[in-house]
Order: sequence, then structure tokens, then C-alpha cells
Amino acid sequence: MALTAVATADIIKTHQRAKGDTGSTEVQIALLTARIEKLTEHLKTNTHDFHTRYGLTNMVSQRRRLLRYLKRTDSVKYQQLIEKLEVRG
Repeated sequence: MALTAVATADIIKTHQRAKGDTGSTEVQIALLTARIEKLTEHLKTNTHDFHTRYGLTNMVSQRRRLLRYLKRTDSVKYQQLIEKLEVRG
């Protein structure tokens, strides 16, 4: 269920603030969004996979907390990010 190294590197490259940035809030939210989308597709076919559902809810909660932090600290980047990722804010 994990993202491939190529997909992860691509997401980091498109959302990083500066070269070598792998831990900024925007990168973390983008990586979580990609993992959430992948798990959502998995759960559409495997409806009784409750352990994955538990992990998915934890990831959604983590992303929500990061989005709340980004909105509080830099609302312009928050708006740009939710538009780019097509996430409800």
C-alpha cells in the first residue's frame, strides 16, 4: 500500500519549498493525500479490511491537523495547496 519511491520523489519535487526540502508542511500534506487516495481505492474493493480503515482514519486526522496548522500560519499557501490537491478545506 505504500507509495513507490518514484511517486514519493515526484510529490516531494512538486511541493517542496526549496531544494532538499522533504519535511515541510506542504510536502507532508501532499504525501498524506496521495496515501489516503491509494488506501481509499483499496477499501472500495476490500470493504472488510478494518485494519486499513483504522490506519486511513489516522492519516486523515493527521492531514486535518497539518492543514489546520498551515491555515493558521500561512493562509495563502493553505489556499494554494487545497486548490492544487483538490482537498476540501
